[in-house]
Amino acid sequence: MKEFEIAIIGAGNLGVALARGFSKHIPKEKIVLTRRHLSRIEHLANEGFVTTDDNVSAVERAKFIVLCVQPKQVEAVLSELDHSIDIMSHVLISTVTGVSLDRLQKASSQSLPIIRAMPNTAAAISESMTCICGNELADAHLKKVETLFTSIGETMIIEERLMKAATVLAASGIAFFLRYIRAATQGGIELGFEAEEAQKLAMQTARGAASLLVEGTAHPEREIDKVTTPMGCTIAGLNEMEHQGLSSALIKGIVASYNKINTISE
Repeated sequence: MKEFEIAIIGAGNLGVALARGFSKHIPKEKIVLTRRHLSRIEHLANEGFVTTDDNVSAVERAKFIVLCVQPKQVEAVLSELDHSIDIMSHVLISTVTGVSLDRLQKASSQSLPIIRAMPNTAAAISESMTCICGNELADAHLKKVETLFTSIGETMIIEERLMKAATVLAASGIAFFLRYIRAATQGGIELGFEAEEAQKLAMQTARGAASLLVEGTAHPEREIDKVTTPMGCTIAGLNEMEHQGLSSALIKGIVASYNKINTISE
């Protein structure tokens, strides 16, 4: 029996978000987070999580190993952990952007079951969208890992070739949607609302729009049609946004993000 259920190696923004999400279903004392500079996660220890700067110790005492380091750190960290990972008792999960299963495997001297998972920071409130894939040795663990991430939101098992696109749509996508909310808030301020009021209107409206699709089965355009009337204010606003390139800008931004992620060496 392992002392910890989950070891999060590299407690940056995503690692902390995952810990907060998992803690809604797993006791905080069963989650250990590592970071080189412990002072930066001292607040987590005060909340009841276990923190350490010793990656090896954390891994040896945990069941699920969640790798949340930067791409350039992968080889060094996996080399450090190489003799501590037991292929019979550990499940290695990488959330590292753009780092392939093949590169992860080459960083270890063992033939490991490796799973890539791409959640987003909404994991902290159990609203993540997580895409998952694994190597052949990981087949027996995929369902367990999917169950783990389902506890913090929605999941989708995909082919690895789609993982970069999933990173852009679901992980970077959080920032894209937040930028829209910020822009809508600024528009509301210009129309006369106080900043706090405008942001509340924008946030709840964005939540409602997404919920119409999450809870229903309609295409976005069908829901748009319900709001637009002939010669009305909604269609006037939509047409002006399209004239200014709203859809085109969004698509170009997504593609630019995808092109950038392709520059990360695998």
